[in-house]
Amino acid sequence: MVRIIPMASTIGPSLSSFKFASASPRLFSFSLSSSSSSSSSSCTIPSRRLSLLHLGSAVPQSHFFGLRAAKLLRREANGMGVTAAGNAAQASTTATQENVLEWVKKDKRRMLHVVYRVGDLDRTIKFYTECLGMKLLRKRDIPEERYTNAFLGYGPEDSHFVIELTYNYGVDKYDIGTGFGHFGIAVEDVAKTVELVKAKGGKVTREPGPVKGGSTVIAFVEDPDGYKFELLERGPTPEPLCQVMLRVGDLDRSINFYEKAFGLELLRKRDNPEYKYTIAMMGYGPEDKNVVLELTYNYGVTEYDKGNAYAQIAIGTDDVYKTAEAIKLSGGKITREPGPLPGINTKITACLDPDGWKTVFVDNVDFLKELE
Repeated sequence: MVRIIPMASTIGPSLSSFKFASASPRLFSFSLSSSSSSSSSSCTIPSRRLSLLHLGSAVPQSHFFGLRAAKLLRREANGMGVTAAGNAAQASTTATQENVLEWVKKDKRRMLHVVYRVGDLDRTIKFYTECLGMKLLRKRDIPEERYTNAFLGYGPEDSHFVIELTYNYGVDKYDIGTGFGHFGIAVEDVAKTVELVKAKGGKVTREPGPVKGGSTVIAFVEDPDGYKFELLERGPTPEPLCQVMLRVGDLDRSINFYEKAFGLELLRKRDNPEYKYTIAMMGYGPEDKNVVLELTYNYGVTEYDKGNAYAQIAIGTDDVYKTAEAIKLSGGKITREPGPLPGINTKITACLDPDGWKTVFVDNVDFLKELE
């Protein structure tokens, strides 16, 4: 391009001195498109005509180089304009992305409940209330959809993390899979709780004792459907239902996603090379006062069977639309676009994390209206 422009500017003035500089388009076309024809025609054309033909050929070709230069300049200018506009749009998009991700950190978020399916609702309610000390907060039957929900926990739904059990008519068994880990419950005396579970016919899968590599006393019990509960010995806490453990295939990827898209804070991370696993605790507040998401990475395992029993966690947000945008920007998959649910008008959006674990975000104001 740099070489063409001087050539065009140099040839331009000399061309203007020729009277035949404005050669006919036909001749111009001929000289460009049929060089072989021009050479054959030169055998029958007089020398002056031939010289004019060559000059005519030369002039339009020189003119053509000038046109090419002009076109290239215009193209470059247009390209610069497009590039500038593109850069501006990209800068605007980047700023918007940064604004959305920054908003996530300021959004009023809280884990509301965890949802999973059980084969006998009354049997499960009995186990949770009698063995684990939970309260039945509410129960709703949806016969037209052929399912029933029961909400259980250690305090009101508007301030505590609770369990939402789902019973689908006629389905008495589910596959928990290998991806779901356990729920955590903080109790003041693990040994006493274990004895109560045994007395009620519950299954204890790990007797009370210090956690591997630590001093916290824990035990594991199973509910009638096979869901595991880790009992952690702690003092009084405002949030006894304190953990949901899920296994992931890439811990750093999951941490990055949950920090950006969900606004969760990495509270602590612990590697256990002796037992070949690493855990990360993530939450919206201190571990001893809030429920946390415990992500577990087992060395070398990148995929898990999720079964069909565990469903999702629900999280409150001030804006489901911005939440969905942040999830998309962070590489998550939206499975339900943000908007109101038919019939009850509660605004929600649903997504999958990089491992396929589902989360539903619920509008904070609409959620409280639902509880009224």
